[in-house]
Amino acid sequence: MSKRKAFPLRINPKLYEALEKWADDELRSVNAQIEILLKEAAKKAGRLKEDKPE
Repeated sequence: MSKRKAFPLRINPKLYEALEKWADDELRSVNAQIEILLKEAAKKAGRLKEDKPE
């Protein structure tokens, strides 16, 4: 299992509330939801080429 990088994130409270609702709708944690959104954005931007198993 690969190590995961932990870091603090400062985020606008209204954005956090929207992410929390979205995560709840998809039965995920807010952390998992943020990671999925970042991964999708990185792939779309051509910054993440390979989806390696975690």
